[in-house]
Amino acid sequence: MKRVFVCSPFGGSERNLEMAKSYCLAVAKGGNACYAPHLLCPQFLDDNSPSDRDLGISIGLKFLAVCDEMWIFGNEVTSGMIREIKFAREKGIIIKNATIFMDGRIGFTRY
Repeated sequence: MKRVFVCSPFGGSERNLEMAKSYCLAVAKGGNACYAPHLLCPQFLDDNSPSDRDLGISIGLKFLAVCDEMWIFGNEVTSGMIREIKFAREKGIIIKNATIFMDGRIGFTRY
């Protein structure tokens, strides 16, 4: 079982929240352990507070450091995602662009 960091837009929108949940479900059903800090940290931190947002991203990076891979989902790359992607590159973590197909399979393109 790979430890997969789910990297996707958040921005506090309900749609992004639901999409992140669907990405995690697909990762888990694919036999992997998923981690999405943007699903956890807003439960106790305020994403609209710059200091809370920074703390949440920092927490996520600690977990990213022990992940096997980062899978990037969605058509948008946010500033928080850029910070995560740069960190993954610096740590030599495998980065993949991921797409969920209608039948639930996940496909990848090179990042």
